[in-house]
Amino acid sequence: MTELPESTVLAADYFHAYSVVGLLAVIGVLFVAVAFGAGRLLRPVVPTPEKLLTYECGVDPVGEGWAHTQVRYYVYAFLYVIFAVDSIFLFPWATVFAAPGYGATTLVEMFIFLGFLAVGLLYAWKKGVLEWT
Repeated sequence: MTELPESTVLAADYFHAYSVVGLLAVIGVLFVAVAFGAGRLLRPVVPTPEKLLTYECGVDPVGEGWAHTQVRYYVYAFLYVIFAVDSIFLFPWATVFAAPGYGATTLVEMFIFLGFLAVGLLYAWKKGVLEWT
């Protein structure tokens, strides 16, 4: 009996692993499709004018759907997202900082990173973005 070359065996294992992932993805899609299909078939459909009315927070809509929104709310949200995402980088830094041989390098990199954050915050403060009036 002849042995298969090692590259053929590795390729077969490689594609077998991906076929398992593909099969699980197909099963997942089918599960969702069956659940949505069953929900569509089993739910009662009784459209009334009240059900078709736009509804928000228990108040019937009055007037136009367009409302003026202050841009500063978006700026606050944007600044929050920036600093929240940037703070996520502090956790991996803390683990690398504790590793031997990386202390000084990661400390300098973190001060550069915090400097960029400070410059961004200073810029937002100078532009008056952080004033709530």
